[in-house]
Amino acid sequence: MNASEDLCTGISIAYVKIDAQLAATVVAAVDEGSFDAAARRLRITPSAVSQRIKALEQQLGRVVVVRSRPVRATEAGEALIRLARQIELLEHDTVAAFGLGSADGAAPRIRVPLAVNADSMATWFLAPLARLALVHPIDFDLHRDDQNYTARLLESGEVMAAVTSESQPVGGSTVTPLGMLEYRPMATADYVERWFSHGLDAESLRVAPFVDFDRRDTLQHDWLRANGVDPWSVPRHYVPASFDFAQAVRLGLGWGLIPVPQSVQGLIDLGGPPTRVPLYWQQWNLRSPLLDAIAAEVAVEAQRMLAPLRTSR
Repeated sequence: MNASEDLCTGISIAYVKIDAQLAATVVAAVDEGSFDAAARRLRITPSAVSQRIKALEQQLGRVVVVRSRPVRATEAGEALIRLARQIELLEHDTVAAFGLGSADGAAPRIRVPLAVNADSMATWFLAPLARLALVHPIDFDLHRDDQNYTARLLESGEVMAAVTSESQPVGGSTVTPLGMLEYRPMATADYVERWFSHGLDAESLRVAPFVDFDRRDTLQHDWLRANGVDPWSVPRHYVPASFDFAQAVRLGLGWGLIPVPQSVQGLIDLGGPPTRVPLYWQQWNLRSPLLDAIAAEVAVEAQRMLAPLRTSR
């Protein structure tokens, strides 16, 4: 801790210099979920992990992690995680710019955590990451969540960038429009014959079971409301994985909204306009060649696979 004097007031102000190694230990503990797993990643003992974090908490006068299973960051811990990840990214970019690397001449590897919604991951998002991994020494760490919640992971410092439905930047981030992920209501011919033999209307939709992704997903609910149906009164099956969700619809378990890029043979379009979800790329507002390269590759794939983003829905 260093002290300096405010020239205007003459009051001595204490400044805390955060040790990057200690902050990186917090990142490891939260990423891995336990002190034991963090110790394996850092190649130190669990006791050393605990001592580092305790020393940092004493220095800051704040608890930075909740010692639960899994380990969770407090608000103060989230600020430390953002700092540690940004330092690591900028250090990686600097070392790469100098042409330095490991003893064998290889460029230094870096872990890049990203947040993405399940349907993007299942349909278009992995392809640009695969291309990037061919030319950059990246270890991607993907965090899956609903597109309405991925920006929270960016704000907390858990990820460096996110595919999100939020057009307003979270603190310290930039936003780039990607496009619209379109969905069509689909079902098998046998399912349609059983439940919609007299036509698809509000009455038939109230009793026809549908496939729901999870309790945070609202796509099917919004579609039902648009068709005059209270979604909470309709029978449903929860299938929380994109491939399995489409498989459940293909097997006739219920109808469901299927992403247009995720072609599923043997299904019938129930009709009506497609459901469109706007997607944006949010990333930390840092001048990072690596992060910019990731953003550019993601944007290229989004332009190829997504519908153009419209100003109104």
